[in-house]
Amino acid sequence: MTMISVQQFCNHAVSTGLISDEDLLVLKREVIPDGLTSRDDADLLIALERAVIGSDAFADFLVASVVDFAVWGCRPTGYINADMAVWLAASLSGRDGPSVVGARIAMEVVKEAQGSAESLMAFALEANRRIRDAVQPARMTFALAA
Repeated sequence: MTMISVQQFCNHAVSTGLISDEDLLVLKREVIPDGLTSRDDADLLIALERAVIGSDAFADFLVASVVDFAVWGCRPTGYINADMAVWLAASLSGRDGPSVVGARIAMEVVKEAQGSAESLMAFALEANRRIRDAVQPARMTFALAA
């Protein structure tokens, strides 16, 4: 079996401009069959989500993978300490703030963890508020008759 690195997978996805269902299967089976094992790989996939068109299935996979890595794959297991919170917030923010999927990851990490650094909880709430406000259409105002 040929091992494909996360970097090679990302390069391929960027060159095609999308993540197909077949690509997602390759990612699951050949690239990270045991899940995410490093912050670098998580960073690459989080950035990839912003850079290319992905399916809902890829978004769901990314959320589950980052939650599993951050909450259960790193010490202290089940808890998000300050160092992990800083890394997650920085990675999910990118240059322009978190994407919809990034905001979802932050919230799911906080929900899954037995305890989280306060900074990550604040980041998750703010990220989801921004996404929610950006998606809601502007309310029309009407002049009231006197």
